[in-house]
Amino acid sequence: VQLQASGGGLVQPGGSLRLSCAASEFTLALYAIGWFRQAPGKEREGVSCIGSTDASTEYADSVKGRFTVSRDNAKNTVYLQMNSLNPEDTAVYYCAAVRNSRCSLGWGLYDDWGQGTQVTVSS
Repeated sequence: VQLQASGGGLVQPGGSLRLSCAASEFTLALYAIGWFRQAPGKEREGVSCIGSTDASTEYADSVKGRFTVSRDNAKNTVYLQMNSLNPEDTAVYYCAAVRNSRCSLGWGLYDDWGQGTQVTVSS
C-alpha cells in the first residue's frame, strides 16, 4: 500500500490549505484513512480520520470547526480541507491507512503511512 500526501505549503494565519492523500495500487475506498501531524519536539497527533464504508469522521478538538476530511473514491483520494489556520497548526502532516471500516485518531491502528507534507503557518 503506497500513500502520498501532498498540498502542504506556507500560508498566512487565517488562510486555508487542502491536503490530498492519494493511493496507488489499491482501492482507497476499502480503507479507513487518518490524518496525523507532528511538530518539532512534539508527539504525533491525530488530527482527523474518515471511515471506509460509512465515511464516518472524527476530529481532534483542536481542529473541530476548521478542518474537514472527505473522500473522493472516483479519484482514489482523501482530502483534508484546513481553514482558519494558525501558527499552532504548523507541522508535518501524514496520512495513514488501515483496512477497516471505522477510523481512529490513534496512530497505532494504522498499517501504512505516506510521506509527510509540510504545513507552515506564518506571517
